[in-house]
Amino acid sequence: MDTEKSEEFYKKLIEQLYDTSKWPSTYLYKFIVLSEKEKIEAINTIFDNTGAVIESKKSKNGKYTSLSITVTLKNPEAVVAKYKEVTQIEGVISL
Repeated sequence: MDTEKSEEFYKKLIEQLYDTSKWPSTYLYKFIVLSEKEKIEAINTIFDNTGAVIESKKSKNGKYTSLSITVTLKNPEAVVAKYKEVTQIEGVISL
């Protein structure tokens, strides 16, 4: 995703989150990643010490792992900050 498009996407997301939720609020992230221990651990590390509940499920053939992460954050900017951290990990798909 090019930077200009992603910044516009994040700006729109922040506006929508302010319109639809009271903050602080619980947010659900969903990611799909290759079932590589290092990548899954990297995502887990991003959410360490946040009180996040992380559920993982491998795909039928085990090649991919989906991660559902529920965490309470103080504002939409914090939501976007976590997305930006996770997108630094190669091959992660955000849903």
